[in-house]
Amino acid sequence: MSAQRPASDNRHQGRQRRQNGRRTGRSEARPPKALVVIPTYNEAENIPRLLPRIFQQNAAFDVLIVDDNSPDGTADVVKQLRKKNSRIHILERPRKMGLGTAYVAGFRYALEREYAYVFEMDADFSHNPKALNSLFDRMKDFDLVIGSRYISGVNVVNWPIRRLLLSYFANLYTRIITGMPIHDATSGFKCYKRVVLESIDLDSLRSNGYAFQIETNYMAWMFGFRVGEVPIIFVDRRTGVSKMSKSIVYEAAWMVWKLKLRNLFRAAPRRSPNR
Repeated sequence: MSAQRPASDNRHQGRQRRQNGRRTGRSEARPPKALVVIPTYNEAENIPRLLPRIFQQNAAFDVLIVDDNSPDGTADVVKQLRKKNSRIHILERPRKMGLGTAYVAGFRYALEREYAYVFEMDADFSHNPKALNSLFDRMKDFDLVIGSRYISGVNVVNWPIRRLLLSYFANLYTRIITGMPIHDATSGFKCYKRVVLESIDLDSLRSNGYAFQIETNYMAWMFGFRVGEVPIIFVDRRTGVSKMSKSIVYEAAWMVWKLKLRNLFRAAPRRSPNR
């Protein structure tokens, strides 16, 4: 199936926004700062081991924990760690409100401050902290970089075959229906330039889980931003319980068609058989 190019006006908007982002007046004397946004629910065991490994990677990285009132006291653990490290930040929410809304809260936090880059990352070590710099290094070439499990074969460890097949074919399905040239549209390990998040209407984002990742990738691509992927090795969580559910899978399956229909009923973009 031939893929669909973003509309020419959207590509122009993406270029213009990138240019505006370079003209925001951020001091050249200060290195650009990056915020690693990590949603948590019952990750008290993982957080004390994860944060030091993130900070070892790059002095430009701060971390924001968005905690949904974890019963295991994750927020208290983070606040104790914050007393010794000002690069740690926390947003506490009153209840479990979903992954997508946690990331939106983190994006708003970053945009209210002088962060030039914003990461998404899981708390359970399925995303290796050592891979953060691999994503960060590619930001000179792209506006959104995705840590991809499927860009160079299948790089997933310890998943049952049923879940692996579900994930792989969900991404193939997404690529065919939407036309996005992305091999791992459901990955939650990503880095955005600030200008991308400034361009997305955060108030319009209502999805969670896989659907949230598909939706934000699609918006960035349709605006004409440069989207790249770097290979990562994804390792199933070491401790705790997976948040995967049938509702997350169904939401993602519907999101693909929602995005396709949304594009069909907007100003018709030019199509190209070459993408």
